[in-house]
Amino acid sequence: MNTNSVNIIVTVLGGLVLVLGLGSKKLEKSPFPATLLALLVGILVGPEVLNLIDPETLGNKSKIMEVAARLVLGIGLVSVALRIPKMFPRQNWGQMLTLIGAGMVLMWLTSSLLVYLILGVPLWVAALIGAILAPTDPIAATPIVTGPVAEKNIPERIRNAISFESGANDGLSYLFVYLPLLMLTKPSDEALSHWLTHTLLWEVLGATTFGLLLGFVAAKLLRFAEKHDMILENWRLVYTAALALVAVGAGKLIHSDEVLVVFAAGITFVQIVNEEERGEEEHGQEAMNRFFAIPVFALLGTAIPWSGWFSLGWSGILLAAAILLLRRPPVLLLLSFFLPDLRNKKDALFLGWFGPIAVAAIYYSSLAEHKLKNPLYWDVVSLIICASVVVHGMSATPLTRLYGSKTGLKKAHKTAGN
Repeated sequence: MNTNSVNIIVTVLGGLVLVLGLGSKKLEKSPFPATLLALLVGILVGPEVLNLIDPETLGNKSKIMEVAARLVLGIGLVSVALRIPKMFPRQNWGQMLTLIGAGMVLMWLTSSLLVYLILGVPLWVAALIGAILAPTDPIAATPIVTGPVAEKNIPERIRNAISFESGANDGLSYLFVYLPLLMLTKPSDEALSHWLTHTLLWEVLGATTFGLLLGFVAAKLLRFAEKHDMILENWRLVYTAALALVAVGAGKLIHSDEVLVVFAAGITFVQIVNEEERGEEEHGQEAMNRFFAIPVFALLGTAIPWSGWFSLGWSGILLAAAILLLRRPPVLLLLSFFLPDLRNKKDALFLGWFGPIAVAAIYYSSLAEHKLKNPLYWDVVSLIICASVVVHGMSATPLTRLYGSKTGLKKAHKTAGN
């Protein structure tokens, strides 16, 4: 990577965030979200159009995408944890276990079956792609549940459910990703043994324990520093961002699920730091989240495998449509009987529709491509990510307003304002 390439990347990505920030209020109310515009800019500056940024010339493309997505997930997951009210996990743990546990299994099985039937790939390949597509993405879900439009039209219980689920199931999906990944790289007996003893016990349960401990220590240290008047206000704003980076780096160093480490640390941090004390941290973290999220969607645009998409043909288009329509909405309609917070079909359909696929899938598909040296994973997953960015992104504002008007929440806000 030469210096000129670095300067071009910095200029383009920095300029993109600058321009989108200037029109952020208009974008909030429009059907064209910042993530979609960033993707389009990435395509424009990518190798197929202006050829200003080509990931293939910067080094190992899959490794670059994996590392970029990892950092964005780290920042974003702490942001998600900070916006979830302290009492929400305690009061709704049963519902969240159902949504995350049963929901993840059903979405994995559904996605895997669709990939297997439509693409005709081997079973474990389909299971790996299905696992990558199963979780709801916390980065792409953030614009859906935050901002004036969301607050006026979506009840807090639904916003919190989307936030908590998207944060937790990204880490849990590690289990489902690594089972087929191990089955594809090791003898079946060895793979299953490794998955049960190492992946489950250390990389997932160990990561959760480590994340809880890290969040506890970080929160206690912050409380101590504040009690003894040791920390400046502006340093507090970057404290949670630093916590995210520590969690991501340390999680990787101990060879565990770093995504789960980050979310567990963030949730524990929230439980200890007072609500009023974390208000500024939440705003600072949201700003960091936006700053890092936009460039990764532009980077995705530069890394689109156009030839791989064309080789998939109509099967790829059919799969993308099937995944968006069948992976999640039917599952949430089924689970709604066990989720009291989903009070009617409108709640279930809204929560079911808005399960976007984005940065977490970039991370896991890049990881799969890097480990298995097979471009199929990136070809398939990147197509469905882009379909999700377009479809979920463009439908977010109109469907949110429609949902608010149908449930009466928008009218209640207008009455309260008068």
